[in-house]
Amino acid sequence: MPPYLRTMLFSILFTDDHFIAINKPPGILMHRTRISEDTVFVVQLLRDQLGQRVYPVHRLDRATSGALIFGKTPEAAGLLGEQVMDKTVEKKYLVVVRGWTPESGTIDYALDDPDSGKGRLPAITHFTRLGTSEIDAPIGLRYKTARFSLVEARLETGRRHQIRKHFAHLNHPVIGDKRHGDVKQNTYFREVFGMKRMLLHASELEFRHPFSGKTIRILAPVDEEFMQGLEMTELSVFLPKALIAAKPCK
Repeated sequence: MPPYLRTMLFSILFTDDHFIAINKPPGILMHRTRISEDTVFVVQLLRDQLGQRVYPVHRLDRATSGALIFGKTPEAAGLLGEQVMDKTVEKKYLVVVRGWTPESGTIDYALDDPDSGKGRLPAITHFTRLGTSEIDAPIGLRYKTARFSLVEARLETGRRHQIRKHFAHLNHPVIGDKRHGDVKQNTYFREVFGMKRMLLHASELEFRHPFSGKTIRILAPVDEEFMQGLEMTELSVFLPKALIAAKPCK
């Protein structure tokens, strides 16, 4: 775990009496697990930052950054969690993948879900390609150039590692994905570009506020390292302006 995560303060994307949404950095787990030796977690850090308990509504993988929302009470988390289960919360992700994907499509491919213990379950991901690039990078042995796509993915279901597994299934693995990705691509990005993170970012959440009834849309600007990944792959021109972080005033 990067040392800075131990003392960091999360960027607040939205807050009211019932909910708080943060822009989660990559490299940190949601909460303690039996299979990890980590000692710092999102829930703990946010609790300490706010001085109150928070209750997760959904999850993001350790390696995934972006919009993450919590209830300030068990009731609030439960009500919004029901919308997540009913698939009425819209979740969008930015993904950099190997190769040129179709302009749009739906990946309907069942996945094993260890969380449920029910074996393979339906899993559906919709996607739209935002842009493509080809750079002079002899990754592998066959080609002198490398192709990439910036994709917006929208989840209809929420299986573990769904986006990562689905794009690997299409033969367009997510750049930096250590478990389901391309070893040669990941090695090149780490050794040549010095980039260790996975290029998967939860960019947007939209839901009906269970107390006010208003539609809430939360945008999470990409972090500096994700932007560097876009620049390395010459995809930054396709990043929606709303997802570019404002630079601090000097």
